[in-house]
Amino acid sequence: MNLRLTAFGGWKPLFWAALLGILALSLLPSATPLPTTGWDKTNHLLGFGVLAALARFAYPGPAWPRLLGLLAYGALIEILQSMTPDRSAEWADLFADSLGIAIGWCVAWVATIGSQRRA
Repeated sequence: MNLRLTAFGGWKPLFWAALLGILALSLLPSATPLPTTGWDKTNHLLGFGVLAALARFAYPGPAWPRLLGLLAYGALIEILQSMTPDRSAEWADLFADSLGIAIGWCVAWVATIGSQRRA
């Protein structure tokens, strides 16, 4: 498995598209029908898992700045949601974000290891 992505300009545009997409979906009024898994925390876990995997592929280097940046992004979304009339901030959402970040990062790490072994 080759983790080099040449279509769409590489992993970085996909990361930024996902980042902005999650922000938009997080701040839309709750009356707007949104794609969902049926349980809010699963949406957080999946969304931030994808972000973490994309961040790992798109930006090489030390892990901690990227991991903390994603966690801060999750906290920012919760703060912004607390300022909207149709949304609310929840600590459980931030916990689901952090769990998604950890899982997504680990999945990307395993994929990277597997790719290196096959090369």
